[in-house]
Amino acid sequence: MRMCRMKGFVLAVTAAICAAACSPQKKEAEEWQYLFDGTDLVGWETYLGAEFKPGLSWDSVRKLPPIGLNNDTASVFSIVELDGERVLRISGQYFGGISTKDEFENFHLQLEFKWGEKKWFPREGDTDKRDSGVLYYAVGEHGDGDGFWLRAQELQIQEGDCGDYWGVAGALADITSTLNADSVYQFDMGGELRTFSRHSESGRYCKKNPDGENAHGEWNVVDLYAYNGTSLHLINGKLNMMLKNSRIENDGIETPLTKGRLELQSEAAEVFYRNIRIQPLTELPKIK
Repeated sequence: MRMCRMKGFVLAVTAAICAAACSPQKKEAEEWQYLFDGTDLVGWETYLGAEFKPGLSWDSVRKLPPIGLNNDTASVFSIVELDGERVLRISGQYFGGISTKDEFENFHLQLEFKWGEKKWFPREGDTDKRDSGVLYYAVGEHGDGDGFWLRAQELQIQEGDCGDYWGVAGALADITSTLNADSVYQFDMGGELRTFSRHSESGRYCKKNPDGENAHGEWNVVDLYAYNGTSLHLINGKLNMMLKNSRIENDGIETPLTKGRLELQSEAAEVFYRNIRIQPLTELPKIK
């Protein structure tokens, strides 16, 4: 019975979101707050971990002194002109993130991204996927997440994997999922409700389903709906991940994680972002 209700809920949300996207109302447009509109990076701060160099393992790098807070002398995060408009460029040269100073809860976040061409060590290979990510409900100290990021839920931005879920530094959630042909858990609205965490059998990663990313070189629209611990990941209008019961684990104790900062990751690949905006939610979309 619970699974049937879950499936019905997902279908209802999907239909409502599609209807809203096709028929935007003036009231919604007036409620958008632009976090980045091409003008400046007021309201954001940067953090960079230690530099990856050949011969260093992940564990050894994150134990080194970080480059630190608001010390971006390499311009990893900058505003550039691209195709006649000013956008946020994340070079990817060092691992880290650019995060809002403000916290948000019960929101609809929308942004656009497209990949650049530059890749850096350790992701320089022709077959290595370009990578970034949107962290939300981000809390704690810079560097808590693997030495580079805040503690958070992650909407993965990675070539071919946009919308995937990662729990960062103790974040966890429940997701309806099934094992795919590669024996990897992926989002399935009719699947079993499982907990994804660093301590669970399922692990802290769940693959999106279906794929929604546009071809390389094209802009992609990302929509994130987050309300009372339930969040929806949409890529170009396609729902491909839903989290329930967002929470975080501290010393074996789980507490709700429903409010926090936003962070965009730098992960050894060039990526561009534009039109980063947010609006409050009083409920998740429903069919009228």
